[in-house]
Amino acid sequence: MEKVDFPECLKCKEGVLIPLSDYGRDGAAIHYKAWACTNPSCGYHMRIDNGELSIGEELKRSFK
Repeated sequence: MEKVDFPECLKCKEGVLIPLSDYGRDGAAIHYKAWACTNPSCGYHMRIDNGELSIGEELKRSFK
């Protein structure tokens, strides 16, 4: 298995940003839709929705 180095978190500098994937409306895979910090106390994340980039400082629970 190949080792992958992920970028350092831009906010806390302790965690790394890991890519997250999702599925679209038609079931097609969307790779790297979001990036989130691995440090649980940080909460930094970036995500793409409908072509727009949103950057957050805290994670919120979704009830979808």
